[in-house]
Amino acid sequence: MAMSCKDGKHGLDNGKYVRYTPEQVEALERLYHDCPKPSSIRRQQLIRECPILSNIEPKQIKVWFQNRRCREKQRKEASRLQAVNRKLTAMNKLLMEENDRLQKQVSQLVYENGYFRQHTQNTALPTKDTSCESAVTSGQRSLTTQHPPRDASPAGLMSIAEETLAEFLSKATGTAVEWVQMPGMKPGPDSIGIVAISHGCTGVAARACGLVGLEPTRVAEILKDRPSWFRDCRAVDVLNVLPTANGGTIELLYMQLYAPTTLAPARDFWLLRYTSVLEDGSLVICERSLKNTQNGPSMPPVQHFVRAEMLPSGYLIRPCEGGGSIIHIVDHMDLEPWSVPEVLRPLYESSTVLAQKTTMVALRQLRQISHEVSQSNVTGWGRRPAALRALGQRLSRGFNEAINGFTDEGWSMIGNDGVDDVTVLVNSAPDKLMGLNLSFANGFPAVSNAVLCAKASMLLQNVPPAILLRFLREHRSEWADNNMDAYSAAAIKVGPCGLPGSRVGNYGGQVILPLAHTIEHEEFLEVIKLEGIASSPEETIMPREVFLLQLCSGMDENAVGTCAELIFAPIDASFADDAPLLPSGFRIIPLDSGKEASNPNRTLDLASALDVGPTGNRASNDYSGNSGCMRSVMTIAFEFAFESHMQEHVASMARQYVRSIISSVQRVALALSPSHLSSQAGLRTPLGTPEAQTLARWICNSYRCYLGVELLKSNNEGNESLLKSLWHHSDAILCCTLKALPVFTFANQAGLDMLETTLVALQDITLEKIFDDHGRKILCSEFPQIIQQGFACLQGGICLSSMGRPISYERVVAWKVLNEDENAHCICFMFMNWSFV
Repeated sequence: MAMSCKDGKHGLDNGKYVRYTPEQVEALERLYHDCPKPSSIRRQQLIRECPILSNIEPKQIKVWFQNRRCREKQRKEASRLQAVNRKLTAMNKLLMEENDRLQKQVSQLVYENGYFRQHTQNTALPTKDTSCESAVTSGQRSLTTQHPPRDASPAGLMSIAEETLAEFLSKATGTAVEWVQMPGMKPGPDSIGIVAISHGCTGVAARACGLVGLEPTRVAEILKDRPSWFRDCRAVDVLNVLPTANGGTIELLYMQLYAPTTLAPARDFWLLRYTSVLEDGSLVICERSLKNTQNGPSMPPVQHFVRAEMLPSGYLIRPCEGGGSIIHIVDHMDLEPWSVPEVLRPLYESSTVLAQKTTMVALRQLRQISHEVSQSNVTGWGRRPAALRALGQRLSRGFNEAINGFTDEGWSMIGNDGVDDVTVLVNSAPDKLMGLNLSFANGFPAVSNAVLCAKASMLLQNVPPAILLRFLREHRSEWADNNMDAYSAAAIKVGPCGLPGSRVGNYGGQVILPLAHTIEHEEFLEVIKLEGIASSPEETIMPREVFLLQLCSGMDENAVGTCAELIFAPIDASFADDAPLLPSGFRIIPLDSGKEASNPNRTLDLASALDVGPTGNRASNDYSGNSGCMRSVMTIAFEFAFESHMQEHVASMARQYVRSIISSVQRVALALSPSHLSSQAGLRTPLGTPEAQTLARWICNSYRCYLGVELLKSNNEGNESLLKSLWHHSDAILCCTLKALPVFTFANQAGLDMLETTLVALQDITLEKIFDDHGRKILCSEFPQIIQQGFACLQGGICLSSMGRPISYERVVAWKVLNEDENAHCICFMFMNWSFV
């Protein structure tokens, strides 16, 4: 007989219900929070340690804990369903509004179609009468109208603000712009929102509607602080603030945006921002460029910047029933594409790129902050989420500064060596050097008094940015220079940062230590530990460790127009929040606005990999579905701290180093190119290697042998199909070695998602690391059974991802994997019905 899950104050006594005292319930609750699933021995120990429970049978204690876990599970499920219901209700409201807008747009198009059909029947077209057109239509046409100089006095600015508000609302909720759904974006309770891009309007425009779990005032505060979430934003200066009669504010802003590559100039804007509250309580922040004005403030052109135009844009923030906010975002700009080389113009003429770089970034930031508010305050290495976001922001900002090299930050260009493929700049400004002169654990003092940056851009053909970036992240040794012994000693002498990303002292091992993972954006912040070895047998260099703080983003192969970035900076082992950073790295920007169709589950390694020529590159070519030529531009920038008297030597070494990286990247990109891979008989995808296919067959055969059932629905497939079915299995399947300290060697996609890692980093995770104390005890007790009997079923519990996040699972099936000779090859674990807690 079992108790009802709804009753926590009763126990069993000879088949009858008995009531617990409040004191007993309080004691049991305390014990539950310490150990929600105690063993039989632990339950008996609890009774001995807590006298108030001495009159309760161990069986009653067991039933109480079972019911308490049942109630907790029901509570969590009810809370989850309520949250999903709120999301669905709000999403339904958004979809109904979108449907109304589309109906209006259809009516307008039908009217315009009839109008043009009527007039094309006449041999002479009369002058168009606009008296019968809607205000929306005239509003759309007004976007391209050339206005006479506008009055920029306070009254004139108020008129401009009201006009900006009306035009923004007509874009956000009306039909002033013809919106089409962005490719690959499907609305739903788990999606980022409804994202649309413009069709046939001036400039580029994007719109997004979404739900965030923050109050409207907090949303407005975050969005107005654009440099905190928009990493392309260098600065926003508020030059004037005017209060309005309706309680709003008018602000005059000067904003600067970084250039994404060395091949284009940066952008700046002279803006009016109007904040007000509508009659229905909605909060509105709208902006537009101020141009052709008189009788008021103005902003003259600034050297090294191209003045771009922001057409009426902004944010409509409405309170959501049950908490949170519904937000509409509109970004509409003319980025002056004439000012960049023709090959880069797609970046400035694509609404998809604008949506990815700006509009969706705002939504993601709001959702990320909302997620952090509801989660634990401390994450990787004891850092709060806000502190980790700040570190990522500093890395990205420092990399943008290196790419742009603004003179007002102290950068100056030095002469080239006769070849202009690599640009070298030097910065000796005190602000740039502040905090760099540290002493490191290796005992060498840091005496740097200048920073050098070597940068270059290159065009890549027919290689997806996400695939190339993932390779660069997981295979550092393939692009890092192996011949830097001469510079290694100089790097140690000249400063703490040495040669970023290189194998200074011939660093061989690479260990990835995760800090934070933004799931929606597939962005990783991590610490890379490079383990040093002696450069040659004659040397007596003691092994050292170098740490790199690394930011990796853009690895979602299905995202449209997203740039991929790998940015890193050497850090001291103390890893202080205010540690000085000299970021270096790679940025790969796709130039084709079309969607790159590819397998989202593709990876670069699968327990084994392939030799690419004599150097032994490991690569993947699962490019099924990819077609056409993919073009992208890669920008490389590396920063070095040095002593000013060594400038000429360091500049020469930096050029040589960046050129060697360019050569390595070109070789890797060629190896990852679908056309190259398909033409090489010796190159195969990891999902197609004999080793991986054999492992999949062993896993399935051993499962059938020990458990008497098939692991996959159809086990009569060919080796490649068998492996793909295993790779896409809904449960997390992981294999580990049979050593004294088992280490993971393989995981399917669900397993990688569960552990929040990659196949390369997976091999640094031990089996016992993912279990808590209770799980480790169960594993130790069941492991002999797995070895002797061949399989075991473990009860549900909690394990941890590589990010330290708790994961609940219903049960685990473990079995011994036998090879062709029926010898034990590894142990396989299948985590069933897992989810993040």
